[in-house]
Parts: sequence; C-alpha cells; structure tokens
Amino acid sequence: MSRFQVKKVAVLGAGVMGAQIAAHLVNVKVPVVLFDLPAKEGPKNGIVTKAVEGLKKLKPSPLGVADDAALIGQANYEEHLEQLRDCDLIIEAIAERMDWKLDLYKKIAPFVAPHAIVASNTSGLSITKLSEALPESIKPRFCGIHFFNPPRYMVLVELINTPTTSPEVLDQLEAFVTSGLGKGVVRAHDTPNFVANRVGIAGMLATMKEVENFGLSFDVVDDLTGKKLGRASSGTFRTADVVGLDTMAHVIKTLQDNLDENSDPFYASFGTPAVLKKLLELGNLGQKAKAGFYKKVGRDVLRFDLESEEYVPGGQKADEVYGRMLKKPAAERLRLLRNSEGAQGRFLWAILRNSFHYAAVHLATIADNARDVDQAMRWGFGMKQGPFELWQEAGWLDVAKMIQEDIDAGKALSKAPLPEWVFKGPVAEAGGVHTAQGSWSASAQKFIARRALPVYERQHFPEKLLGETSLPDFTTAGTTLHEDDSLRVWTLEGADRAPGTGVVIASIKTKMHAISPDVAEGLTLAVDLAEKDYEGLVIWSGDEPFSAGADLQAMLPAFMVAGVSAIEGAEAELQNTMLRIRYANVPVVAAVRGLALGGGCELAVHSARRVVHMESYIGLVEVGVGLVPGAGGLTYIARRAAENAATSTGKDILPFLTEGFTAAAMAKVGTSALESRKLGYLLESDVIVPHKDELLYVAINEARSLAKGGWRAPAKRLFPVAGRSGIATIKGSLVNMRDGGFISQHDFHIAGLIAEVVCGGDVDAGTLVSEEYLMALERKAFCALIEHPKTQERILGMLSTGKPVRN
Repeated sequence: MSRFQVKKVAVLGAGVMGAQIAAHLVNVKVPVVLFDLPAKEGPKNGIVTKAVEGLKKLKPSPLGVADDAALIGQANYEEHLEQLRDCDLIIEAIAERMDWKLDLYKKIAPFVAPHAIVASNTSGLSITKLSEALPESIKPRFCGIHFFNPPRYMVLVELINTPTTSPEVLDQLEAFVTSGLGKGVVRAHDTPNFVANRVGIAGMLATMKEVENFGLSFDVVDDLTGKKLGRASSGTFRTADVVGLDTMAHVIKTLQDNLDENSDPFYASFGTPAVLKKLLELGNLGQKAKAGFYKKVGRDVLRFDLESEEYVPGGQKADEVYGRMLKKPAAERLRLLRNSEGAQGRFLWAILRNSFHYAAVHLATIADNARDVDQAMRWGFGMKQGPFELWQEAGWLDVAKMIQEDIDAGKALSKAPLPEWVFKGPVAEAGGVHTAQGSWSASAQKFIARRALPVYERQHFPEKLLGETSLPDFTTAGTTLHEDDSLRVWTLEGADRAPGTGVVIASIKTKMHAISPDVAEGLTLAVDLAEKDYEGLVIWSGDEPFSAGADLQAMLPAFMVAGVSAIEGAEAELQNTMLRIRYANVPVVAAVRGLALGGGCELAVHSARRVVHMESYIGLVEVGVGLVPGAGGLTYIARRAAENAATSTGKDILPFLTEGFTAAAMAKVGTSALESRKLGYLLESDVIVPHKDELLYVAINEARSLAKGGWRAPAKRLFPVAGRSGIATIKGSLVNMRDGGFISQHDFHIAGLIAEVVCGGDVDAGTLVSEEYLMALERKAFCALIEHPKTQERILGMLSTGKPVRN
C-alpha cells in the first residue's frame, strides 16, 4: 500500500466543530483551509473570519497557541472551490441536515482531486445515504469521520465505511488520524449514532430516567457519576451542559427518528426528558448559553428545578457511604450497590446494569467487537473502563445472572433478554469478552484480534483493556538492568544486540513520578549503564505524568532532623544529576507526557533532546510552594538568555532574560507542548508527538539518530549574565506589582531571589559565570526560603490539601 500523504486539508463548515477541527489540524502542523458560505454583508469570508477569531476566546483552548489561528486558511464556496483541488482530505462538518449536506456534495464534487478522501463529520446521519449524492468516482473514497467535542482533547474518532468505501482508503485514513492527529480510531457500523453516541446517549437517557425513578437531584447525580464512578469528572448533567443541550437533543432525535421498538428494544426509554424539553424551550442550552442544568451566578453554582422552573442553590454531595462502596473491588462493589437500601446505591446499580444490558443486546449490530465499544466509551465519554471491562472484572457470569434476574423481575428498562452468547460458549468459558486472542465479535461469533496496520507498529505499549493479556506491559517488558522502588532501568533490545548499540530506558515509579533522592541516584546509574554499553538513554514512563517535580515530602524528615544543611546536600545531589544528564557521553532524551513541573521541567531541559506529547504541560512552579527552582531551572533560564543574546546584534542580555524570569516568577505553565515551546522550555529542535502511545517509539529513534549522527555532549563554557543592573531593573517592576496589590510581600521576596539568581548575583553586567556558580546561588536562595515561615505554610498547605496557599 502506497503511503497516503496529507499535504493539505479542507474543512467545510466553520461552525463549532468545523472550526475546532481546523484548529487541531493547525496544532499538528497540517495546512488547512476552512470553508463556509459567503457572507451576505461585508467581506465574503466574514463567516469564517468570525469563526477563526472565536477560536482564540474558547476555553479550553482548541489551539495549542492562540496566535496559530492565523495559520487557518479562509475560503468560501462562491469564490474558492478551486482550492479543493490541492487538498488530500476534505472533511465536511456542516449542520446535521441531510438535504444541506447532499446539496454541498454536488457543489464540491467537480473540484475534488482524483486521489482525495472525502469524509463527513456527521454525528449520526447515515453515511451510506450521504454517499448517494456523490459521483461513482468519489464513492470509494468517501466515509464518515466522527470527531468528539472538543476535538483537540477528546481522543475518539469514529470511522464509518459505506458498502462502496475502499478498504485501503479506510486504512490510509486510520493511519493519518492515529499518527498525524493523535487520535484513537474506532471503526463503527453505519447505524444511528454509530458506537459511542449510541451507547453513551442511550446511557444518559437511561440515567435521566433513573434519576426520575429515584428522585435524585442533578448535583448529587453528578457527584455519583463523575470520578467516583470512574467517569469524566463532569458527571452526567454537567457533561450535557458542556456538550450543549441542543446538540444532545439532536442526537436523541436521531435515535428517535431512525429507530423503533423493533430495531431497538430500549426505544421506549428514548423519549426526550421533560426537564430537557423545558430547558430547550427556555433557550437554556448549557454552557454556551451560560445556563442549562446549571447556572453560575457570581461564585455560586445553581441547579435547575423543573417544578418551579427556577434555579436553586446547588452543590449537594452524595452520601459518603457510596463513595466508599465505589472504592471496593468490582465484584464486591456491584453486589453492595445492588443490595443497597438507599436510593443512591440502587440508582448506581440501575445505571450500570442498564449500560451492561444495552451494550450486550446491541453489540452484534453497532460494532465489530466488544473492544470497539469499550474503547469508544473510554475515548469518547472519558470513562476509566468501558461497560464490558467493568462487567468482566466483576465476574462475567455472576453479573450476567444479576442482570437477567432484574430483566425477569421487570426492573430493567427493556424486557429483551441477554443474548445467548453471554451465558454459553466461548465468552462464558473465557470469563469475559476480552482475551489474549482478541475481543468478542457477536456478529462473527468469535474473538477478533486488533487490526495489524503498520501505524500501530509505532506503539510499543498501546493502551490496553482489561483481559488483553497478550499485549505487553511496560512495567515488566524488556530486560531489566536495575530496579528498585523508585526507578526501573531497562531496555527493549534483544539478546542479539551488538555491544555499544541500543537504548536504555529509565522509568520513574514514585507517586506522581516525583523526583526523590533515590530517583536522582537511579537516573545517575542509568546514565552510567548507558555510557558503558549502549548508545543512548530515554527517560520515559508508560503512565502520566512525566514528573510533578521534586519530592518535598521525602526531603522534610531530613530537614526536621538535620536542618537546612540536609536540604542543601540533597539539592546539590539533584543539581549534580541534572549536570550528569546534560553532559552525558550518550544522548539523553526526555519523553514527556502530561505534567512536567518543577523538577520534572528541570529534568527535561537538561536532557539532550525532548520528545513531547502535544498535551503536555511544562513549567517551573516552585513559587507556588514558596520556593525557587533549585535543580538547575534558573541556571537554564540564564544560560538560554545568554545563548539567545549571542545570536543578536545587541549586547544587552536582559531583553532575552525577561520572558524566562517572568515564567519562573509567575509559575507559568505551558497549556500545550506548543505553548511550552513559546515559554522557552522546549526548543525548535525538540519533537512534538500527537499520539501519546507513539512517544517511546519516537524518543528511542531520536536517541539512536543523535548517536548515529556522532553525538558529543556540549562543551562546558562560561556565559555572560545581566548582573546587578539587571537585578535592579527587574526589582523595580516588582515593586510596582507589590505596591499595586498584584503580588504579596512574600511573592515579592521570592521573585527578588529569582532575579538575583538568573542575573548572576552581585556582579557587573556581562560577567562570565559557570553553571556551577549559578547553581550555588540557586541552592542558597532555596535553602533560605525553606527556613522562612511563610514558605513552610505554603509547603504544608500543599502537602495537606493539594492546593496552593497564597500568603
């Protein structure tokens, strides 16, 4: 199969989804042009221009860097259809009206390139019916491509073929969406609302029905159905507000219009809930209308009361006993909920039973296999486990009997019995739908393995479901070179590895991957092992975060016993580890995913190269606990400022220092890998990877590439600093911030110490200093602050509540 290259994409429709899809394409450096109707007044591209400008204001931001909105090309159907000829992929994302979509297809068909893929981002309309408006030449290259909102953050993309879609086209698109866009692909059947929305929206409707049955309030339900249940923290009703109640109503209507009692035995529960009808009637469409099931008034969050049609005080929590129940092992958890006397417990069992029941009854028609259902619910609805996973973990046949007993007793939403395959045959014998051989296909009546497309060879450790025991586990895979409680040093290289080749991997094991003295010692050992007999080292962990920073809790006992001298010694060791990594005789690559804060950021910036997942959040945040970065972070800022100034015609270092100082003093964190690059924590030479599961593959290749390119550690050299005049300038602006009430006196004190370090202390501007000299200043400032009562208040506050203390 020849490689499908996407040089340019067209997105048709500049609505909420179309504009955000275009934004994500820009995030991953894919050129894109966004189309819409010509404006009736003003410039013809007015509709698109307004949509692109709106992207900058959306929260959470659809753009990695707001300024990149300018990279979205703007076009309209009247003047610019010729531009489609240059596009390799055309994504249609206009309103969910079959007639409008068909009319648009007829309009664009003459301008579609002979090789281009055309895909509709419909959330549930029939892809086969849509394809009927296309010429025969385009039909093999047409399919559905369903992104989930917001497309930058939601992992799921459903691909839906028609009877005429070329299998090769679907494989090509899956490869691009996976590796190029960083998404998880589920191939759905062309049935109403596909997989995730079919199961997920049916589940939300069932939940709303059970809410009425048990008489619970929205806030209590959201407390029960959020993180405690292993689902998105927004729960049920907040999720509906975020999605948009009009959007939800449309998806419900798709179910109502395209299904009936014969095609879906749960059809009777698909009626639009009375509360949703009333909110739609009032125009309270959720978050975008600033009112839906919830409404924020000042700092208070109110909830809608259907009886009074008013918003009343919210914030009620579920009974604590159910929170404790939900922490029990799966089998015990479900038994406790089912046998619960309280309404909240019985409600939870009811919605779980309904989800198991619905997924089992419809598996044969909506999805190729159970894996697709569970992945769709993980990636599209933010669930920790899909319905089949939880059912399997709790004991397949035991749970099946409980479900069937409720069906027989008339407690379920449908009288439809569980399918025969649930109780008899391979699934019952295996104890569930997910096995080492694959996942159960109810239509094929066999276990089906994952698709073996070349793109998945880039995923050493793909995200796996419970029961998929044939997939490798990063905690035990490969050959272990050293392991203790804090760190594992290992390699994926085989026994036939030639001496001096191959890459060592260091995986931090501590909570939040905090960098303790033991971790620092282990990283030094990893460098030693890599230098001795390998060609590179990658610092990577198979779960998030990369590292939340230095382990303050591990330092406190030594501080209590030996005072500040113990802290100074630990900081010196940590700094030495950073320098050991920076000047290693093999390239050290930091593979960053999720948070890289404080010491985690310092570990990354001292590596030879950074390979970073798009959704990584990097910054020096020590100010939040009343400290300064103490493991070389400020030294890095000073050095980079000097290096950048050296490429300029001016001699003044301060302009190049300002942004780094501000980032550290204000504890700025990049809200994407792209923004982290703008803050200076990533370089242009660093690699940003869209898909989290490709991170290790790319990082290993980077380490090998650097080694094969003749890697040499950078030469140790002195560099100039801004000196006392720079300190005076920075402190002058800090005085204004303090006196204006923007920062506290302690913030002013900390920021002043940061200024002293990054400017090199009490020396003349332009004085040449070493990294070791600046690190000594870091240690001095760090140790002075850790003895300060206000810093101790911040540290203890963070350790006890997890939230920063402002004092």
